[in-house]
Amino acid sequence: MNPVNPESETGHDSGRPEHGTGRQEHDIRRATTVEEVLAAPELFDSTPYPEATRRFLAAPGHHMFLAYAPDAPPGIPVGFITGIEMLHPDKGVEMCLYELGVAEPYRRRGLATALIHTLLALSRDLDCYDMWVGVERDNDPALRAYRGTGAEEDGVCAVLVWELAG
Repeated sequence: MNPVNPESETGHDSGRPEHGTGRQEHDIRRATTVEEVLAAPELFDSTPYPEATRRFLAAPGHHMFLAYAPDAPPGIPVGFITGIEMLHPDKGVEMCLYELGVAEPYRRRGLATALIHTLLALSRDLDCYDMWVGVERDNDPALRAYRGTGAEEDGVCAVLVWELAG
């Protein structure tokens, strides 16, 4: 069942407006091939590496959904979301919303919201106890999107990084 459009027999939305709302449905599909991810490199911070993409898609607990728009070139995603299940002995499983991206011309159409709801629905189906995301405090569009789907701040945290490559 598709969490964005439960009536979809194909596992994704039709792209047609919802009856009586004038609102565009969203065509959101689970990413299954390296080729479909590599079809839209501009959605990512850097061009995805084919081998890393293959490993991500094959890894248990790693999830990616792609959004398509009826006015975009066929087969080219206009948005994506990734989530990673995190398991700890004293907590259970939680979902980390790892990254979300929507191409500039397709922003403010509800795609980010639909992608977040898709990952939330999967998290519920997997019995995760919560879903969380790290976001820069000055990233107002991301904060609006996350808060608009029910996320609440969980306090202040510092992010510390060990640079291991190059």
